[in-house]
Amino acid sequence: MTTFLLLMYLFTLLAGLLLRLLNQAHLKIHGAVVPAGFEGVIDGEVLRKASAYTLDNSRFGLIETLFDSTVLLLFLFAGPLPLYDRWIQGLGLSPVLSGTLFYLLLLTAKSLLDIPFSLYRTFVIEARYGFNTQTLGLWIADLLKGLAISLVLLGVLLAGGFQLVEASPDYWWLWGWGLFAGFTLFVMLISPYVIEPLFFRFEPVRKEGLEEGIKALMARAGLAAGRVFQVDASRRSHHGNAYFTGIGRVKRIVLFDTLLERLSAAEILAILAHEIGHWKKRHILKRLFATELLALGGFYLAYRLIGWGGVPDLFGIDTLSFAAQWLPLAFLGSLVVFPFTPVSAWLSRRDEGQADGYACALHGNPEDLASALVKLARDNLANLHPHPWYAAFYFSHPPVVERVRRLRAEGK
Repeated sequence: MTTFLLLMYLFTLLAGLLLRLLNQAHLKIHGAVVPAGFEGVIDGEVLRKASAYTLDNSRFGLIETLFDSTVLLLFLFAGPLPLYDRWIQGLGLSPVLSGTLFYLLLLTAKSLLDIPFSLYRTFVIEARYGFNTQTLGLWIADLLKGLAISLVLLGVLLAGGFQLVEASPDYWWLWGWGLFAGFTLFVMLISPYVIEPLFFRFEPVRKEGLEEGIKALMARAGLAAGRVFQVDASRRSHHGNAYFTGIGRVKRIVLFDTLLERLSAAEILAILAHEIGHWKKRHILKRLFATELLALGGFYLAYRLIGWGGVPDLFGIDTLSFAAQWLPLAFLGSLVVFPFTPVSAWLSRRDEGQADGYACALHGNPEDLASALVKLARDNLANLHPHPWYAAFYFSHPPVVERVRRLRAEGK
């Protein structure tokens, strides 16, 4: 069975690598062609730069994926996992503390291993193409804050979860799922007010002449205009973006200051209408519900598998603590989930299409959203020629050329 699991993982790894290589080859063939409707905004020089940026990121991502996969396989199958587990258990801590420490140390180790890749991506690739504006000091501060937040949140969740296992050996899967669901909601509620401000400065949109347009657009949607903010993303990158965050009364739409600088007022309102579409269509709520439903099934399955007692043997290991068994279970889960990756991507693209449709109806001019997307593709050096298979498997948004074509057809 150990050999079978290894082969299954290598198959998923190979499939992902082949899709990546297919995407690279497709870009090399078609990357110099300016798509219809992008003329006048994107020229040959921008396309060449975008192709080079995509290829650099893809090649570097390939190296990072191979490194991470090698570390994972060695840890799970070459002996370090049971040795590490025995060391943790030998510290003489309670099951709750030892289980929590087990994963907090692994998270710290993973963060340290990721540092060289993050540094290269930020200060070499992003800098090479004129995107990076982040100083080394700010990068280090972000790293430390991000790690500290992750350790605190994960520590609280793990300690609570392992305590529930101690208190209810037969129904911990149900109470554990309830803790996970409640904790997820709690983080989504506090994130806009507690976590995100640790990295960005939020303030009302200040672009001249835009305030009245935002108020009118939000009023037509039946929403409060005070929930639209801009952030100082330019302190870290020249990339432009917008996103929807929070749930319930803490919902907000966030626009990058870099996006506000480069788009016209009408284009910004069209982008805002798209984000309002996610809000009105309740996409985050629906995804959250689906996630929690799948998590419930996952918790119950984990309960049955751990109760079965054969999980360590699947990996050629004699014995593992309760806490340590979740690591091979997560590995098994990744194998099960992999074939559903394109399904998740399709559902996300469907949501994006619905948000585009809502934006057209609310804003009233599909061309404004189309022109905004063209400019964002130019400024972010987006890949305008992804391979269809790669896009279908991984893309959470429709390819920008396809998206612009649909919007302009909508406006005719």
